[in-house]
Amino acid sequence: MGKNSKPKRIGILTAGGDCPGINAAIRGVGKTAIVKYGMTVIGISDGYAGLINKEYRELTESDLSGILTLGGTILGTSREKPFKRSGKKKDETRKPLLIKEHYEQMALDCLVCIGGNGTMKTAHMLSEEGLNVVGIPKTIDNDIWGTDITFGFDSAVNIATEAIDRLHSTANSHKRIMVIEIMGHNAGWLALYSGMAGGGDVILIPEIPHDEKVVMEYLRKRADNNKPYTIVVVAEGIKVPEGENSAGRYLAKRIQEETGLETRETVLGYIQRGGTPSPMDRVLASRFGAAGATLIAKEEYGRMVAHRDGQITSVKLSEVAGKTKLVKPDDPMVKQAREMGTSFGI
Repeated sequence: MGKNSKPKRIGILTAGGDCPGINAAIRGVGKTAIVKYGMTVIGISDGYAGLINKEYRELTESDLSGILTLGGTILGTSREKPFKRSGKKKDETRKPLLIKEHYEQMALDCLVCIGGNGTMKTAHMLSEEGLNVVGIPKTIDNDIWGTDITFGFDSAVNIATEAIDRLHSTANSHKRIMVIEIMGHNAGWLALYSGMAGGGDVILIPEIPHDEKVVMEYLRKRADNNKPYTIVVVAEGIKVPEGENSAGRYLAKRIQEETGLETRETVLGYIQRGGTPSPMDRVLASRFGAAGATLIAKEEYGRMVAHRDGQITSVKLSEVAGKTKLVKPDDPMVKQAREMGTSFGI
């Protein structure tokens, strides 16, 4: 139980966008903390906003039963960034002070922050302010530095791949080009993996700047070779002209204009973030949660749980904060796709 024999009292919050597996992670932290280490677990509502507003409740073992398969988060979430300054509200500078004050009033020994890049950055900043913090990475984008994979990613790949599979039928029936826009912010992991799994003919991701002329020529060539339809998988973060709010819609319009080939677009959107987590994500989130509780028991604070080279480990939050893990243009997945004839627009 670490240096102190007194059972610890820990807080858990979930921040940023929701994704499949968060409840499994809450359960992993909470059950391990209660059953193995005899800790008291406090659930904080709505991310960092709950710490600012002092909204929380104790979580018992029974509260954590039955949530493994649930999507979303039983604690609620928000995109509150307590260190961000807009200059519009006078009390903005007080938010970190309120968090520290309420952390002490709640008698917490550690705060577990489950979230993505922004959450980990805030967690690090709170650590710098003297709070004991442990981070658990989640995102469908798989773009958190320091971990090979995040929970939420596998579920989103499954959802996106199923959508691409269904579009194959429609595209073939109508002899169309189907453009499907995949989430991922500025990272192309989700588009790359679902595009590969779904047999995308064209995969466009932010990390590999594409040439529209190359894409159009590729599509014309497929039509000339009597290939009746084409699946184009587009990451939402690819570069498009200013004023265009959807990469998929923009590209579908341009393809129709430039090639004359009938083209339709599908924007998957938030459906990729909802619903029950895949078995893989349930396992990964549970392992991450349990590892987070163990870090606390060992009093190894200021760290983020990570999956590296097949092992559950941890990295310093200071190394994670402010960094993003992106697809490298020479990634083995990209090489393999290109060798199979997939176009990346270059």
